[in-house]
Amino acid sequence: MVGAMNLGKLSDAAVGTVGNLAGGVVDPKAGLGKLRAAVTPGRAVTLAAGLLLGYLVARSRRRS
Repeated sequence: MVGAMNLGKLSDAAVGTVGNLAGGVVDPKAGLGKLRAAVTPGRAVTLAAGLLLGYLVARSRRRS
């Protein structure tokens, strides 16, 4: 259950960040401020690790 809780928090963070990006299209100045407030160093590391993991999985499946 602990893994499911962490994934839930991760998806909440991702949805919040995407929402802030979408709001940034309407009002770029306010959107950038919200994005800076939403993205903490821990979230940035988690996002980078997720992107790297996704890249590696996709690369390994492409070679097969």
